[in-house]
Amino acid sequence: MEKSQDRLDVLKRIEEKEKLGLFHEDVENDPPTKILMPDKVDYLNKKLSSKIGTVIANKMGTKFFEEQIKEGQFAIKQVNGIENFASIEGGAIITCNHFNAFDNYAVYKAIKPYLHGKKLWKVIREGNYTNFPGIIGFFFKHCNTLPLSSNTDTMKLFFSAMKTLLAKGEKILIYPEQGMWWNYRKPRPLMNGAYKFAVSNNVPIVPIFITMEDGTTLDRNGFFVQEYTINILPAMYPNPELSKNEDIQRLKNQNYKAWVDTYEKFYHTKLEYSTDAKVSGL
Repeated sequence: MEKSQDRLDVLKRIEEKEKLGLFHEDVENDPPTKILMPDKVDYLNKKLSSKIGTVIANKMGTKFFEEQIKEGQFAIKQVNGIENFASIEGGAIITCNHFNAFDNYAVYKAIKPYLHGKKLWKVIREGNYTNFPGIIGFFFKHCNTLPLSSNTDTMKLFFSAMKTLLAKGEKILIYPEQGMWWNYRKPRPLMNGAYKFAVSNNVPIVPIFITMEDGTTLDRNGFFVQEYTINILPAMYPNPELSKNEDIQRLKNQNYKAWVDTYEKFYHTKLEYSTDAKVSGL
């Protein structure tokens, strides 16, 4: 089977971005982002239409992903450290490396038995919420997503919703690397956002780093299906004795180090990037 030119182009862009040290830039060929306005989002699903849409979208999404698993196009090989999640009481921020559009379902499937009636909410980029039509857009709008926005008033609603959800004991998934780098195995340097939310709301960070191995079957792009090992690492808690900025940096660096240690242990290699630029956290 011939490899998809689209995926080959993405892999080339990833290689180029790594060499330049541009770890947070997008590599997918997505359309320009439309601004998400306050009246176009219902973060807490207060409207009846939002409630109905969420029920339908989650059922459809689960059915789709489970079919992908049955067809061998999505594989979870192992889950390590589930006790690190199961021991968490109350709200928490989950951080995970972002390398596939399916990786949020991998996280959800791993922790689902321990959510105890709560949901897994996902912070997503503005363009994912505003740009996609049809069924994909429906999923992005209704599968318990929390879209970011370049509009200040919308972001005020976002921060308020996040505070409410965490106070209710919900779990929120954030990708601190920012953009998705398809099938990229290395941990990338992290942005501050997830750790600001943790410190501001006094909730723990639960770091997850997903490692991958080539399977024996090809995906629809002509590449080997990646078999995931979901590594759930010990929770990290805010320290009220530190200043907010100090604590954010501490949590971010601690998270990055935990990911690097997991990467090096699993792949039996030292983490090295192709860039000559100074990389924060190394």
